[in-house]
Amino acid sequence: MLDASALTDAEMQEIAAAVGYSETAFVMSSASSRRNEDSGIEGTAQGKALQHGYRIRYWSPAAEVPFCGHASVATAVVLAERDGTGSFVFHTPAGDIPIVTSRSGTAQIQVAMTSVEPGIREFDPGILDALLNILGLEASDIDPRFPPKEAFAGNWHPILVLNDANIFNQFRFSPPAVADLMRSQGWTGTVTILHESAPDEFQARNLFPVGRISEDPATGSAAASTGAYLRSIGYSPAGSRVVIHQGMHVGRPSILTALIPEQGGITVLGSATPIAG
Repeated sequence: MLDASALTDAEMQEIAAAVGYSETAFVMSSASSRRNEDSGIEGTAQGKALQHGYRIRYWSPAAEVPFCGHASVATAVVLAERDGTGSFVFHTPAGDIPIVTSRSGTAQIQVAMTSVEPGIREFDPGILDALLNILGLEASDIDPRFPPKEAFAGNWHPILVLNDANIFNQFRFSPPAVADLMRSQGWTGTVTILHESAPDEFQARNLFPVGRISEDPATGSAAASTGAYLRSIGYSPAGSRVVIHQGMHVGRPSILTALIPEQGGITVLGSATPIAG
């Protein structure tokens, strides 16, 4: 919603529940322009004048969430279609998100979205065991090159990388049990399950039952958190990019690309597909 300034929290929650997608974005107001310091990351808003700013909030069908990457990309596309492409910033409850929009050779709006400063923390062993048990997984299913961790780039995401494609594709879970664990741990983002399909390329399943969505078809905050996680374990050097394929298990395939600088926020590239109402 491009003008939600008059809506109450209860009304936004009601609308998000009626829409039924994993998140709905509400643009609350415009803000004054500002400028970021140059990060040296080509294609991001950093180092360029931010012509516009918007205060934005996000609601799942169940609750408000601090940040939503794919809803940010979709909102950026709509704003670019309305106002023209360029650079601006989203002021979110998680922090400021620089955005650059441009048009591809096919005239599609492309978005480069740079996350807030990421964070990484270790998994509590008991919580990790509980998560594996809920997902029907064993510790031996974890790829030993990728230690389980929790990563933050606007939301906290537990990240597990599985070593077997069949297990990745076939594991089952109880949504209520996963939702209860997510609430207890403050995981406002998705539970991110990955499988390395090629160097710098991953398949992803992002579980979001806490938002009343079993699996999310595209998760920008998880893509940014994945980039931060891979940087933290030394998998992805500065300047690399990681391609993430998601949504196949829910019939809505998506592709997200994460650009990984030496430090600071992770930039996620994407576009949007209109859906008839």
